[in-house]
Amino acid sequence: MKTYLYYIINKVFKVQLLSSIYINILEQMKIVGPDSLSIVVVTAFFIGMVFTIQIVKEFLYINAISLVGSILTISFIRELSPVLTSVIIVGRIGSYFTSELATMSITQQLNALYMLEANPLTYLVFPRVIACLLMLPCLNMISFITTLFSSSFICFTIYNIHPQIFFLSSLSSLVAQDIFKSLFKTLIFGFLISLISCFWGLTAHGGAKGVGQSTTLSVVTSLLSIFIFDFLLSYIMFDRIGSSIKAL
Repeated sequence: MKTYLYYIINKVFKVQLLSSIYINILEQMKIVGPDSLSIVVVTAFFIGMVFTIQIVKEFLYINAISLVGSILTISFIRELSPVLTSVIIVGRIGSYFTSELATMSITQQLNALYMLEANPLTYLVFPRVIACLLMLPCLNMISFITTLFSSSFICFTIYNIHPQIFFLSSLSSLVAQDIFKSLFKTLIFGFLISLISCFWGLTAHGGAKGVGQSTTLSVVTSLLSIFIFDFLLSYIMFDRIGSSIKAL
């Protein structure tokens, strides 16, 4: 009888744990996605305008207005949007993940999970990895769209380039292959950010000082990983393809 009751209690606990994992995934998705949306949009808007100001005047000098939208679109979708979005997520989410898990580790909260026969990797790390993998590509596309509209705004207000000319040039060079490769980049970056931040958080020790050190190491390691993998992925995915504007 006792064995049967223990079996029932164990099953109920596992069902509750599984349910709490799903809830945790949704909570982490909200933190990574909707809660980060405003800063991603604002940053992308201003970076797009700054980048446009630096680039467009050079094309006006050589009378290549028809290439402005194409060049900016290729730059945004291949490099600027995925890298910029990932850097923002490192600063806002990666540091948050590390400090939260580091505090749990130092205050012995992880031991409570072990006593309840719950794996910290499943309960704490897995939801954060899934949240980054799902939300970062979405934020990347929102960032890309924002940079295009901010670039079009600057082109029209400062350089008198009509939005129709800009977007015709932009869409002529935008191919599905570049979009998929950009999304793939953010998947890799999201996996790296979540894994690195959780690793430094779970291995933290040394009190409040240890939390600060782990958070700093997490941010630095994540940024270096993003830049290194960005070079490797760009070389692999874009080195052997032809020019996207040669047909324009």
